[in-house]
Amino acid sequence: MLLIYSNAESWASLSAEQRDGLSEAHEALSRELTEQGLLVSAAGLADPITTRTVQVRDDTTTTTDGPYAEAKEHLAGFYLVECDTIDQAIGYAARMPDAEYVAVEVRPVMDMSGLEM
Repeated sequence: MLLIYSNAESWASLSAEQRDGLSEAHEALSRELTEQGLLVSAAGLADPITTRTVQVRDDTTTTTDGPYAEAKEHLAGFYLVECDTIDQAIGYAARMPDAEYVAVEVRPVMDMSGLEM
């Protein structure tokens, strides 16, 4: 899974042209990954201010506004791709248009067999 992190400062610092460029680059990369049969799913995530965090402790459910993690960056989107190796996944992460401005994390998705790529 290729996780795209962002923060309000980096997003605000982009020009309209840069934002349009990011969108166009995502469309191109998604099209390429789809044509190669590697793209499982991808999505951008809504503004973190719309997040609700749910916790259950001692059978009591509490819901709070905002993300659980107190961090400058927030998860902005993801690509779920089928890759044969971690290096292939890193290569696609490096091609994420966001990687020029923010961090893109590569994290294998576990299945019932364990930590495999």
